[in-house]
Amino acid sequence: MKTVKLKNIIWGNGETLPFIAGPCVIENRDLVFKTCEKLKKITEKLKLPFIFKSSYDKANRTSVNSFRGNGMEEGLKILSDLKKEFDVFVLSDVHEISEVKAAAEVLDVIQIPAFMCRQTNLIIEAAKTGKVVNIKKGQFLAPDDVLNIVKKAYSTGNENILITERGTSFGYHNLVVDMRSFDIIHKLGIPVVFDSTHSVQLPGGAGDKSSGQREFVPSLLKAAVAAGCDGIFMETHPDPDNALSDGPNMVPLDQVEDLLKEVLRIKEALRKASV
Repeated sequence: MKTVKLKNIIWGNGETLPFIAGPCVIENRDLVFKTCEKLKKITEKLKLPFIFKSSYDKANRTSVNSFRGNGMEEGLKILSDLKKEFDVFVLSDVHEISEVKAAAEVLDVIQIPAFMCRQTNLIIEAAKTGKVVNIKKGQFLAPDDVLNIVKKAYSTGNENILITERGTSFGYHNLVVDMRSFDIIHKLGIPVVFDSTHSVQLPGGAGDKSSGQREFVPSLLKAAVAAGCDGIFMETHPDPDNALSDGPNMVPLDQVEDLLKEVLRIKEALRKASV
């Protein structure tokens, strides 16, 4: 299987478990700075590779009235300042080709949202930057469908490409995670990140917005690590019930450390079993 590298962070080597985490959207500067500070302390304590995530624009919201963020210019400025303040890597989404150049000047990992995962020109433009590109597997795709998506990125010469599993549509307003997905995508030679929070989302489940079932995050996350995922994606917030986007499926910030400790015990058990 290929490995994907971001300086000292490696996905796909079977050893490390990089952690991508942060609030769903940049609500304001203070929120992301306080969240990043807490997450950095946790990950340094647990010796867990860390990439901070927050979206400068949530273009795929359910309603036209939903909060989307503060826009690309202000959002990228906040992420740039955060990188300097905390010495962390940062990830955010791009939705249009016109965003890629400016985003690549700040982001260490460029993310392609699930609904955009088959947009050939967007994927190619993102991959051309040479950055690590994290492509969310669409809720409408089978695991082996991602090979054609990844080949689009590889055509640029950039092979630092991740696929993130975030569940598959199961009837209306529901997602289900098929744990076979990790084995299937691994057999294609591609590292897989598990999105533990969007996997418990209930798309459109609250009428004019999505709902979610964050109580199922621990079970799914532990199962995904046991199934061999190469990294963790988790959205977290100090007060998810009052978050401006995806609150029902975000993990409360004060619960993150204990959950990661459980996950790392599973990872260590797997490591010992393989030697």
